[in-house]
Amino acid sequence: MMQFFQFEADFVSSLRCIPMQVRYKLDTCGIKLKLQHWLSFSTGDRQKLIELPCTTTAEIQSYRDNLRSLVCQHFQIYPSDLPIEENPAWLQSEFIPISVLQHIEELKIAIALSQWQNLTPLQRFALIKLSTSDHENSNFLPALQEFDLV
Repeated sequence: MMQFFQFEADFVSSLRCIPMQVRYKLDTCGIKLKLQHWLSFSTGDRQKLIELPCTTTAEIQSYRDNLRSLVCQHFQIYPSDLPIEENPAWLQSEFIPISVLQHIEELKIAIALSQWQNLTPLQRFALIKLSTSDHENSNFLPALQEFDLV
């Protein structure tokens, strides 16, 4: 899953922020990675975290183990755990999450459930994260535009 979004373009080349595809993997494997951790990693380590698969049970555990080890090497402490959702909203296509609906309404636009269903899980994840984070709200509309929802 080597996909970067256009709304991430201002920082993807330098990897100065954690890209959505890595954030997706963090939520999948249950690790809270701080920006401080990310920035302490070498470019090679960051690239490895982008490229490592995190889909199957074995891959998820391997990703988690690699990441915990990497943080421990740099900080002599393991990163915090995140609860892993059993049925995360980004894997659900039967409904649009309330946070996304609220942000869409604030923009005075609407999207159909069929549009939500046509998004990839990573796109749905991005919209959910962008609609629940105060400092990233500015990327919500660009993401909607990039995903051809407006």
